[in-house]
Amino acid sequence: MQKTTKKYFPIFVLPTLIAFFIAFVIPFFWGVYLSFCKFKTIKKAEFVGFDNYIAAFKNDNFVNSFKFTVIFAIVAVIVINVAAFTLAVLLTQKVKGTNLFRTVFFMPNLIGGIVLGYIWNSIFNSILKSYSTTIANDAKYGFWGLIILMSWQLIGYMMIIYIAGLQNVPTDLKEAAQIDGASRWQQLRKITIPMVMPSITICLFLSVSNCFKLFDQNLSLTGGAPQRKTAMLALDIFDTFYGNNTSKGIGQAKAVLFFLLVGIIALTQLFFTRRKEVEQ
Repeated sequence: MQKTTKKYFPIFVLPTLIAFFIAFVIPFFWGVYLSFCKFKTIKKAEFVGFDNYIAAFKNDNFVNSFKFTVIFAIVAVIVINVAAFTLAVLLTQKVKGTNLFRTVFFMPNLIGGIVLGYIWNSIFNSILKSYSTTIANDAKYGFWGLIILMSWQLIGYMMIIYIAGLQNVPTDLKEAAQIDGASRWQQLRKITIPMVMPSITICLFLSVSNCFKLFDQNLSLTGGAPQRKTAMLALDIFDTFYGNNTSKGIGQAKAVLFFLLVGIIALTQLFFTRRKEVEQ
């Protein structure tokens, strides 16, 4: 059986590999090359070296969107994971209707980002209408609006992952801690959190990457208003690439920098959180 599997394995894997190279690998490296070019169409690309990267760093919108994205990601990741973990702890207790609550909290994750943005845009504007303003008139409204939207969408999803981790914590450890007189806070800090570090690693990775890559919710909720003050990196790259036919190379350079930034941050986070994982 194993010999047969090894014999035909390349035949079945080859179509997937070909599709992967055509749809991802080739466009990726072609995009990296175009980031060093000035072009209007990919067939007429003129190599300009690092000019696009220099222009990207000198671009005030790119620098401002970078700062806004970093601050947003830090706040959102903390809010999402603390709220998700708290809900997970509560819903793993012996409480009636836990399955219903889990379903209700998870449902927002099933709604598309564009739809969510327009829904929350209407909600925020209907509230702010009483104060004669809109979410697009003040950057602080846009910032906290994005925090609320992202938290509402991701908390339920992260909660499910935390619940899976909490349910795998050995009950004999908890019982031994109770016999030794450990308080609930001590049990949580010394037993529960160390034992669910794999779940924390996954949730931090997903929330960090999703917060940095946020685009459709940003586009539909604020559109970067007012004056690009709430534009995140993905939206700024989109506007640079499609907003001006002569700045496509700069937009491509921003995209490469964006890829490197998200990759470095995500891998660094994985490295440090995995070191804290406890073998069960």
